Amino acid sequence: MQHTHHTIMDKFNEEVQEPVSPHGQYFNSSVICSYVFAFLELAIPFDNSLAIPLLKDVFIPINPRFSSIMVKDKEGEMRWQKVEVKPEEHLKIPIFPETINSSSCELYDNYLSDYVTSILAKKTPQDKPLWEIHVINYPTTNAACTIIFKLHHGLGDGYSLMGALLSCLQRADDPSLPLSFPSKRPQLDSKYAKKSLFKKLCIDISSFFSSISDFGSSILKTTMIEDDKTPIRSGYEGNESHPVTLSTISLSLDQIKEIKTKLKVTINDVVCGMVFYGIRLYMKEMNEKTKRANSTAVVMLNTRNIGGYQSLTEMQKPECKGLWGNQISFLQIPIPKVSQSVISNPLEFVWNSRELIKRKRRSFSVYLVAMLMDLEMRLRGPEAVAKIIYNTIGNSSVLMSNLVGPVEKMTLANHPVYGLYFTATGGPENLTITIISYEKILRIAMKTQKGFIDEYKLKFCIEKAAAIISKAAME
Repeated sequence: MQHTHHTIMDKFNEEVQEPVSPHGQYFNSSVICSYVFAFLELAIPFDNSLAIPLLKDVFIPINPRFSSIMVKDKEGEMRWQKVEVKPEEHLKIPIFPETINSSSCELYDNYLSDYVTSILAKKTPQDKPLWEIHVINYPTTNAACTIIFKLHHGLGDGYSLMGALLSCLQRADDPSLPLSFPSKRPQLDSKYAKKSLFKKLCIDISSFFSSISDFGSSILKTTMIEDDKTPIRSGYEGNESHPVTLSTISLSLDQIKEIKTKLKVTINDVVCGMVFYGIRLYMKEMNEKTKRANSTAVVMLNTRNIGGYQSLTEMQKPECKGLWGNQISFLQIPIPKVSQSVISNPLEFVWNSRELIKRKRRSFSVYLVAMLMDLEMRLRGPEAVAKIIYNTIGNSSVLMSNLVGPVEKMTLANHPVYGLYFTATGGPENLTITIISYEKILRIAMKTQKGFIDEYKLKFCIEKAAAIISKAAME
């Protein structure tokens, strides 16, 4: 009997063993409670009877954290504790009012929009694993059914959560083959390696000074300096508790690649140029005086030194342990201002964005910021670091994040996936912009504060900016 008791206790201790990563604690603190939402748009209605088996057999086994909760151990350290999961408690299938008129899709668009607003605001209970799946089995303009994965940021960052989600899906053309992703562009390192010693030295010295300067401005942005108040930044505290709305834009990836080739830049440069230009057009539309305002974008970065997604089995191998979880830092990029020369040549916006991003990426301030957060964690604990992240985002104007999606069409249990997009909640920003590619489409999702940002006008301005830049590039 004694032996059995020991075995049970050993098993319990083993199950409580894994500590919660520092980032996991920052995103589940009294300051920030953050979730990542992934949206799958299906081409056909979903068979609801498949939901529970899919959760039990495919989703929950992906990672032990999907069947664990955060608990404090005797030393006051946060750890993951294994619990029994009841899938039906995590599955939400809303019932909308029936509609029989011809414009039912538009009506369901509104129902879906209101439903998304409500789930973006709600927190999941801390005594159950930190995720939910919502199946909206009603036809909207974009899909026959929308499935929403609501995953707490403490479980992992966008990269590992997207990797988890994609491991539930198969390739439509051949389910036995793995999903593939756009190949990454050659890194700066390969160009750097070909430079002469003198040029390398100049780059290293300039990189050192710009890193120190970027790091200094990051600290100032966190503690003292804040962006101007504009139509995209109210400057009020507690924005995270205001209702938000989510809208999306679809752009042709082939068209963006064409612009990228013409301008000899990256896809990222083109998209950032379009988004930044669209934001400036919106600010000018809403308040002419703010067109020269100081506005900053905080770009969340994945700091893993890898290309593409690793499979879940790869992520969980002991030697790749670091791949799962939260490995992020942020870049602060000043949004270029609209000058007379930009009005006469909108492509300058892309080049300006490129220079800013290139300089910031080349600097090692991203790693200095990550090291500072690590040091702060050791000295003052997760709440203090959460406050730093909160202030950095709150003092800026827009939070941005982008992920790379698969090249091939996917299916979820033989249901073809039409569209894919994501967003994140929990920060004090009025505007969050997230970008993901899937097949030949680039999907931009805009999470905007209700009653403060006019989401229709912002959407129009970003689409207008994309059209202007596209036209100018082709000429």
